[in-house]
Amino acid sequence: QEWQQVGVRASARTVRPRLLNNGLVSRRAAKKPLLSKKNCNLYFPRLCDYVLVAQKMEDMEDQIFKKQDAFICELKQKNIKVTKIEHAGKVFFGVCAPEEIFAKYKYLLKVSDACNWSGEQKIRIVHFKVALYYLWLGWYTRMLVPAAVIGIVVFLYGLAFFNTSPLIHEVCDSNITMCPRCDLRCSVWNLSDTCTNAKVSQLFDNEGTVAFAMFMAIWATLFLELWKRHRALHVSKWNVFDWCEEEEELILEIVNNPQCKPKEFRHSYLRSIVVLLLVTLVLVVIIGLAHALVICRVLTAILLSQSEWEFFRDHATTIAMLSGAVLHYITIQVMTRVNKIVAFKLCEFEKTRSFAATEKRFTVKMFTFQFFTLFSSLFYVAFFLGRINGYPGNYVRIAGKWRLEECHPSGCLTDLFIQMAVILVLKQTINNIFEFTVPWLKLCFRRTKAKKMRRKCGNCYRKACREEEGNLNLCDLCKLRSWLDNYDLNDVNAFSLFNEFLEMVLQFSFTTIFVAAFPLAPLLALINNIFEIRLDAIKMVSLERRLVPKKTNDIGVWTRILEAVGVMAVIANGLVIGISSDFIPRLVYRYHYGPCATSNSTSMDCMTGYINNTLATAFMSKDKVREDFKHLIEIGYNITQCSYKDYRNDEDQSLTSQFWLILALRFAFVILFEHVVVMCKFIAAWFIPDSPIRVKNDRLDDKLRRLKKELQEANAIYNSRCTEV
Repeated sequence: QEWQQVGVRASARTVRPRLLNNGLVSRRAAKKPLLSKKNCNLYFPRLCDYVLVAQKMEDMEDQIFKKQDAFICELKQKNIKVTKIEHAGKVFFGVCAPEEIFAKYKYLLKVSDACNWSGEQKIRIVHFKVALYYLWLGWYTRMLVPAAVIGIVVFLYGLAFFNTSPLIHEVCDSNITMCPRCDLRCSVWNLSDTCTNAKVSQLFDNEGTVAFAMFMAIWATLFLELWKRHRALHVSKWNVFDWCEEEEELILEIVNNPQCKPKEFRHSYLRSIVVLLLVTLVLVVIIGLAHALVICRVLTAILLSQSEWEFFRDHATTIAMLSGAVLHYITIQVMTRVNKIVAFKLCEFEKTRSFAATEKRFTVKMFTFQFFTLFSSLFYVAFFLGRINGYPGNYVRIAGKWRLEECHPSGCLTDLFIQMAVILVLKQTINNIFEFTVPWLKLCFRRTKAKKMRRKCGNCYRKACREEEGNLNLCDLCKLRSWLDNYDLNDVNAFSLFNEFLEMVLQFSFTTIFVAAFPLAPLLALINNIFEIRLDAIKMVSLERRLVPKKTNDIGVWTRILEAVGVMAVIANGLVIGISSDFIPRLVYRYHYGPCATSNSTSMDCMTGYINNTLATAFMSKDKVREDFKHLIEIGYNITQCSYKDYRNDEDQSLTSQFWLILALRFAFVILFEHVVVMCKFIAAWFIPDSPIRVKNDRLDDKLRRLKKELQEANAIYNSRCTEV
């Protein structure tokens, strides 16, 4: 089975045929018993190992035809049986390898130090990469259950104080006049107009958010450590625990060509530098697109605020945020295709030693590009939105004209929540719909076109099974029917499984990074995965051709990527809580500036007056302030002052001592949070061994058993030689 994989790869370079499903039994036919009850314990006989399909060539002097013919002749010289059938302008080559090839492969696995192989085992066509994908996805889905439950509890905690929070009442009952949000046709507004926004902010920015962020950081570590144990248990059962990629490659090469030479490892510092520079250039372009999205949101908010519709003017900021999230999703879909092409080209330029090396480097590059595509805009919303926009009289403007966006007085976490919710829901829902419906529609179209040929086969397939007791010798029509059942399925390639892994790892990133702003992210991921694991199974079993079986004992470089995501989750959530949320300013006000800190009164809530404390006042008597709000004066507004969110003196608009105290405590909290969580991660990783004790003992017993068997065989050979002497 593995040797044929080498032959197929060689043909892909020379003939460029299309690969049909391994085993050549259609998905629907495989579900039905082809043998009688008395023979139900027999395996279905191996008709072909692979089927290669190429366009029929009329010109025998064509170079493509010559390459096809040379490749088929090379297969026949190795005693490989090749069945040729022509149909509808295509040539089908059924390839069946002799048993001696499998015997050689089996023997080399037995003598290999890196392969845990027993001589009594049967060669089975198993795709360990697919098995590990579903094993990992199932484990990830089960581990999402506690995360989703805790996220719901945090959400309900915010909901419980929805109507009793003094911060919400202070916003909803306020009569404070706020400064305009834009330059043209934007008037002053009352703080109470954003009562709904304040309530939503309270749901996702409360004391429970800190505990949940710490829990999710530790959860990511526990998930990876427990996954390693789960993987070790199953790969030990599958006898691939000690599998080595390099030895497997050498075994395949030796079986294919006993005179082969190993492909040597090579490294070029010049190529590495060029690739690093090109990757940096691509990342700069992706970050530039994030800046373009920011500009689009600013312009959208300005245009909506100038609209004739009162609804658009009143909700210009919210609508701009929603439209920016949708535009971000569209950008993600476009850049996904661009990133894949760029990553392929970079891997081709590197000239890697093997396909496995190419796959690893492609995975790292593609994930890096996708990560920056998805999270660049979110990083801006989380850490820069509302913090670099300036203040009345000194606003920061794009191209000297358009003011940057501002945060709501209740905090910027609501904007981050909206951005994440829209992207996560749209990405998961639309991707699942397209991933399933497009292959299904393609299959229906192909099956409709091929329906006439199927009717010619009759029922001789089952008749042969019944009369010859499973020793099949099918006619060309019956063989072709089985081949076409698989050929009509949707095409797959070596990176089809990569797409599934990429989608789930990016979802894992959404679930852990910035989860402090969106506690319901694990719940949405859990609901999506319940459908995802079934849709993927239906797609792989019924809608797509089978992937080329490959051995592996791990999910490869994805493990390191998941570990890196776990570290980034600690950093990002610490920064979100310490810098983006109002958690630290609230603590400072409660214990240093609030009524409970300045007086002994217990009749007043400790957070009373917090909103007013976060606002500064801009006076129209200042020349620079009058310049920024001259349009209000021109249209007849007679106001003397307005408020904005910042810690500044009312007289000279300089930063107050409270600002510097809060800033120092923000950074102190981030450092403390990250060190505590990282320490907990290391303790969890140390406490949970990668392999269960049962697996270690089983492997020890298996090694002892195999060594004893080898010793017995060596003694038998030695004794026989002594007897001859």
